[in-house]
Amino acid sequence: MVKYWSAVAAIVQKDVRSELRTKEMVASMFVFSVLVLLIFNFTLSLDGAMTLELAPGILWVAFVFAGSLGLNRSFASERENRSLHGLMLAPVDRSALYFGKLVSNVLFMLVAEAFLLPLFMVFFNLNLFDELEPRAFMTFLLVVGLGTWGYAAVGTTLAAIAANTTMREVLLPVLLFPVAVPVVIGAAESTRLIFQPSAFYSPWTWIRLLAVFSVVFVVVSWLTFEYVLEE
Repeated sequence: MVKYWSAVAAIVQKDVRSELRTKEMVASMFVFSVLVLLIFNFTLSLDGAMTLELAPGILWVAFVFAGSLGLNRSFASERENRSLHGLMLAPVDRSALYFGKLVSNVLFMLVAEAFLLPLFMVFFNLNLFDELEPRAFMTFLLVVGLGTWGYAAVGTTLAAIAANTTMREVLLPVLLFPVAVPVVIGAAESTRLIFQPSAFYSPWTWIRLLAVFSVVFVVVSWLTFEYVLEE
C-alpha cells in the first residue's frame, strides 16, 4: 500500500514539476476561462439581482470549459513525449496512474479557478464576501471542490480514452459533457441556492447528489482504468 501511494505521489510530483517548467496547462486554462467571462460580461447587461441569478451558470461554464482544456492536455502530453508506455511499465497497479493524474488535474483546475474567481467578481461587480455569510461562503468553496473533483474524476478517464485517438481534441468534449452533466447540474444548482437562499429548498440536497456522483465516478474509473489504457 505504501508503494502504491508512493507511485501516486511520484506521478503528481512529475506533473507539477513539468507544469512549473512550462506553465502551459494552467495558463491556457486561465486565458480561455477569462475569455468566456469577457464574452458573458460584454453580451449581458446585469443588475444586482440578475447577476446573482445568472452568476452560478456563468461561473460553472467558465470552470467546465477551462477544465476540459486542461484534461485534454493531461494525457496528450504523455503521448507526445512517448512517456505513457513507460508509466504503464512501472511495477505498480495501473490505477495508481489514474489517481496520480486525477490529483494533478484537480490541483491544476483549482489553481486556475483560484485566479478566475476574483476576476469573476470584478467583471460582474459581485463581492461574494459581502453577499454571502461566512458559513455560506465556506459551503460555496466546498461545492467548488466537490464539483472540480467530480468533473476531473470522470474527465481523467475519458481523457485517457481520447488520447488513444487521432481526434482527441474533438472527441474528449463529445464524451465528457454528456457524462458529466450530473456533476455540472449539481454544482450549478447548489451554487445558485447558496447565492439565493430559498425557504423551501436547501443546497445540501444538490451537494449530496454531487458528492454521490463524484464517488461513483472515482470508483468506476478505478475499476476500469486498466482497460482504458490498452490500445
